[in-house]
Amino acid sequence: MSQKAQFKSDLHASIHETAQGLHEIGAISKATMRDFDLACLTTVSVLAPEEIREIREKANMSQATFALALNVSKFLISKWERGEAKPSGPSLKLLALANTKGIDAIL
Repeated sequence: MSQKAQFKSDLHASIHETAQGLHEIGAISKATMRDFDLACLTTVSVLAPEEIREIREKANMSQATFALALNVSKFLISKWERGEAKPSGPSLKLLALANTKGIDAIL
């Protein structure tokens, strides 16, 4: 797991660290470790346009600055906030991290 992994909570981070140690000594298989990776990481869910705007406003950012943080265009942020498009993939994961951990988690 990378150094920048974002866990759901400190408890999940501790559980993952323990599982990683067990994997390193051969007590947990690679497949089981993958299951721990997925279970412990921040989850993503579909966000309503208002939720995206709230995340941006909570970060005290303009659409242009928020777009830079997410590595997308200002136009796309605007479309998300109007409900004309929906974030997916890496963008949705970054939004989930910004929502749960704060904007500093993705900067």
